[in-house]
Amino acid sequence: MSQEKVIVLDFGGQYNQLIARRVRECNIYCEVHPYQTPVDKIREMSPKGIIFTGGPNSAYLDESPVCSKEIFELGIPILGICYGSQVMAHLLGGSVKTAPTSEYGKTEVTVDAESKLFDGVHPNTICWMSHTDYIEKAPDGFHITGRTPVCPVAAMECPQRGLYATQFHPEVMHTAEGQKMLSNFVYKICGCTGDWKMDSFVEKTIQEIREKVGDGKVLCALSGGVDSSVAAVILAKAVGKQLTCVFVDHGLLRKNEGDEVEAVFGPEGPYNLNFIRVNAQERFYKKLAGIEEPETKRKVIGEEFIRVFEEEAKKIGAVDYLVQGTIYPDVIESGLGKSATIKSHHNVGGLPDYVDFKEIVEPLRLLFKDEVRQAGRELGIPEHLVSRQPFPGPGLGIRIIGEVTAEKVKIVQDADAIYREEIANAGLDKVISQYFAALTNMRSVGVMGDGRTYDYAVALRAVTTTDFMTAECAEIPFEVLQRVMNRVVNEVKGVNRVVYDLTSKPPGTIELE
Repeated sequence: MSQEKVIVLDFGGQYNQLIARRVRECNIYCEVHPYQTPVDKIREMSPKGIIFTGGPNSAYLDESPVCSKEIFELGIPILGICYGSQVMAHLLGGSVKTAPTSEYGKTEVTVDAESKLFDGVHPNTICWMSHTDYIEKAPDGFHITGRTPVCPVAAMECPQRGLYATQFHPEVMHTAEGQKMLSNFVYKICGCTGDWKMDSFVEKTIQEIREKVGDGKVLCALSGGVDSSVAAVILAKAVGKQLTCVFVDHGLLRKNEGDEVEAVFGPEGPYNLNFIRVNAQERFYKKLAGIEEPETKRKVIGEEFIRVFEEEAKKIGAVDYLVQGTIYPDVIESGLGKSATIKSHHNVGGLPDYVDFKEIVEPLRLLFKDEVRQAGRELGIPEHLVSRQPFPGPGLGIRIIGEVTAEKVKIVQDADAIYREEIANAGLDKVISQYFAALTNMRSVGVMGDGRTYDYAVALRAVTTTDFMTAECAEIPFEVLQRVMNRVVNEVKGVNRVVYDLTSKPPGTIELE
């Protein structure tokens, strides 16, 4: 089954994955490739369009990343964004220099409504700028279609060659009509029709898995979270009883979560799966003893997961494939590609060098979180599971700062349960994208019942986001936070202080580790 495709060439900017996600929102399949991707390979991919991303470099410096000029001769429409626009200008004979006045943040841009890129866009539209260099002079054959008082070429184009460029970022939410611009590019310039939909993705994925697996046996790493649940149901529909789901209760789950997962996916659940629950709490606690560095904890937990799966696979006998619920942000943040390693996810960068399976199957590897939820709905998974709070594979092991112990796990489980209950009681559970309690490694003096305490501080975290690549702190009413604080301090032994984390992503990550 062939499908339309737009490719993003990654020049190292912070919004690269966001561009792909925005294109997919237009029902066009989009994937990201390094800027060094050979032109012949791009030609073989037969993309309907190409987008150059932003980046932190200066296009006119010899050491800066630029693509081959041959790409402009492919006859494929290209949209350059920010640094990508400067690369286009530089390679085609324009002039790129350090801007006399840098532009950052929301900026009013005057655009040419006659341009296909700006069809239906207000002539004076708010866009997100972030640049210290600028295009001083557009290349021959281009005409300027956007400007600001300090940026003479805020947008340019050469329609005859299908080349378009914007100095601003249409992919970010701060650009008021950015999604309209991207839609214009893929539909009115690239000629796409929009065949990337979750129903076709699910159907195609099930068929591909069926062909790949044949009559082989499959082991699925089931955590009960959204990603692994959707992966498990896809596999169940593809290969039926050839699939065995192994749920490892590593003692790092949320309060009562192990029993809840078993109730849904176990023998009494609705999915008729081969289900094995492995109670490995003590095994994981022993492995984590004395380890404080979060990346090391992720690696240890990831390897131990695999070892447990291998042991269960041997009991089942002749298991060929291991299935995981890896999603696109996991891949990117684990540094697989140009992007820097932010953190190793246990099911991507956390895997050991040797894994005793024929192949690892990751059916959701190219999906963002909201797309995974859409796929779950297409599969008929109940809404309360599809919309469940994200939970990291390493679990509470990375929501506990410093060494992990059974005592600390109980503290954070109890505090988190109170927090989640009060968020739901306040009607905020469907508004906040992710929220949880974490245990800091800080102990401080407190006073309780006229006595001195020296206990831990719990940190509350809550963010709003659409793609989990960037996030903002959620504005929770003070009375809700105060109610959570009172309950945690009074009901959770070992805690005498509660703080609220205001950090966005970036500079922080969503998880607190």
